Amino acid sequence: MKLNPDCVRDILLTVEDTTDLKNWLGYPKESERCPRLTAYYEDEVKYHFNQCILSQLIVGEVADLNYSFIIKDLTPKGHAFLADIRADTTWNKIKQVGLNLGVYSIEALTKIASQVATNLITGHFTGM
Repeated sequence: MKLNPDCVRDILLTVEDTTDLKNWLGYPKESERCPRLTAYYEDEVKYHFNQCILSQLIVGEVADLNYSFIIKDLTPKGHAFLADIRADTTWNKIKQVGLNLGVYSIEALTKIASQVATNLITGHFTGM
């Protein structure tokens, strides 16, 4: 399956909104708690949950052979990436850079997001 960066972002936003120390997310069992993910097919969401786990953006596990997931939280790496991609305008810049460079892996998007955030911070202080 092809990686969909928008699905990754929506998963991170969903995990941030629905989990905490006492509340985990079961997917697809609790899919009603995931309104951002209704735009995607269930198998697409499952694939991207797995990619987020493998990329160490979220803490979770496959619960059974049907690829149901138990999602516990964002990792520190997931929090940092989400902080860099939260704003729609910034996210669109990041995706455009990835498209222009022909790199759309989670690793590449993480690096692009970090660089875009660094450039925004630098620009803010040089403009003062």
